[in-house]
Amino acid sequence: MTDRRRSSPAWWTPSAHADRRPFLLGRNRIQAAFRSHFAERDFIEVDTATLQVSPGNEAHLHAFETSAIGNDGSAIPLYLHTSPEFACKKLLAAGETRITCFAHVYRNRERGPRHHPEFTMLEWYRVHDGYETLMADCADLLALAARTAGTTSFTYNGLSVDPFAEPERLSVANAFDRHANVDLLATIAPDGNTDRQGLFDQLQRAGIRTADDDTWADLFSRVIVEKIEPNLGIGRATILDRYPVAEAALARPCADDPRVAERFELYACGVELANAFGELTDANEQRRRFEAEMLEKQRVYGETYPLDEDFLEALAIMPEASGIALGFDRLVMLATGALRIDQVIWAPVAETHLG
Repeated sequence: MTDRRRSSPAWWTPSAHADRRPFLLGRNRIQAAFRSHFAERDFIEVDTATLQVSPGNEAHLHAFETSAIGNDGSAIPLYLHTSPEFACKKLLAAGETRITCFAHVYRNRERGPRHHPEFTMLEWYRVHDGYETLMADCADLLALAARTAGTTSFTYNGLSVDPFAEPERLSVANAFDRHANVDLLATIAPDGNTDRQGLFDQLQRAGIRTADDDTWADLFSRVIVEKIEPNLGIGRATILDRYPVAEAALARPCADDPRVAERFELYACGVELANAFGELTDANEQRRRFEAEMLEKQRVYGETYPLDEDFLEALAIMPEASGIALGFDRLVMLATGALRIDQVIWAPVAETHLG
């Protein structure tokens, strides 16, 4: 049975819409400004299919599954994509060199003040540009969003950021040392393999909760969520850079240290806004990483997603590139002063409660 009782007016009631409308108009202005920004820099805006043979192969992302029914009545599984990344990289393999995409994406098991089952991802890719270029792009977009919204400060959950200030660049290893007193790199071998016991022992000494069945990845994520993220993007945005290779399935290793990868995340007011890579173009290594991710997904959730063989084939001819995915709705929240993500989505997904 579906319980249709509501604790507050539906988003489509005139009173609720009147409250949300200033945020929504701000969203439209920011989106138009971003489109102009990219067009002025010779980016081509692309539109990718939502239905894909694989929704993505990260262990902790959950997709919506459906079926495509053929003319003969047979069914094949398809998924709503969690990101347009695979399709965008196929376009890079096809010869595009500078693309951007506003895509509706879908993630299951995610709903809350900063999460929505369907949301808008802004992705852009640069062929032959290093991933540091994306850091400059992020600074430009933060400032542009603020100017467009007519604000000089982003504030969320009592934290504030100057969107015009140059972002702080902080390595993950330095963040672990600064905020958790943990030597992360001591638990990563030169080949990228991780030392679960070494990290477990350090967390116990630092007074951070652990469980006997924690994997290295579990321990890493707990430190990120509990000790590091709340301290990021305060006063100015933070670029959290150089993730362990084990936590960067789609990024290439750093040239100066194979233990870490060309991956960064952008934070403001403790909120993760974007995830960027110097793109991995080794198809064999990518397959190995995806298979490892799916083994972990099977272990934790009892399910896996297929690999996109077309993507792996395209990766073999894709040029060197950098790419980034930015949660557009979250940035609009910060720029307009909204408190919840559904305030900046024109028609939110219905909420149902099983009783």
